[in-house]
Amino acid sequence: MSEDASATELTSQYTAQVTADLERNAKEQQRLSAEIAALQEQLAAQQRDHTVLLSIQQAIGAAPVSAEPSALPDSAAAVPAPRAAKKTAESGSGKRARTRKTAPAPRQATSGKPAAEKASGKAGSAKTVQPTLVDLIRGHLSEQNEPRSAAEIAATLGKAHPDRSVKTTVVRTTLEGLVAKSQAQRSKQGTSVFYTASAVPERAEEQPAPAGA
Repeated sequence: MSEDASATELTSQYTAQVTADLERNAKEQQRLSAEIAALQEQLAAQQRDHTVLLSIQQAIGAAPVSAEPSALPDSAAAVPAPRAAKKTAESGSGKRARTRKTAPAPRQATSGKPAAEKASGKAGSAKTVQPTLVDLIRGHLSEQNEPRSAAEIAATLGKAHPDRSVKTTVVRTTLEGLVAKSQAQRSKQGTSVFYTASAVPERAEEQPAPAGA
């Protein structure tokens, strides 16, 4: 009888120990599953930020391309260079220098000036015909009192300018570029992203006015 009692006690002890181990194992699995889910959410957030940063990098890298028309005045300014060379040649001496000066002078003057004038005229007409998408987005944000999403801004600009194809992806990329330049502010509400105009550039523009005066 004593052996049977000791056997039952051992069985009950092992059973209690195994039950406790199973409970601890289940709790540990729940804890690890929660940590894995949190890490997956963090990874997804990092991946979203990575795509946003790539779009900002592309927008910033594409910015210098739009500034290429500003190089036209430099090319136009480079036209008078031959004239200076001609003056030095004239002061140098001789009939040969004079004959050389008179021949190329009208060719360079006639070919150089119209090209610069045409290029500057095209650049000026392109600027006056319609504003850029960056200007449109800045103006729209400055008129809004509440944050606006990229889709809302694209829809509003598309209605206001039906002759232009305004895409939400392009608007979002432009907005991220403005945020990177501190010309706009970004805020999140849940999973949605909203944008507002930034007041920092306006203060920066107001400060040099009295200094210059």
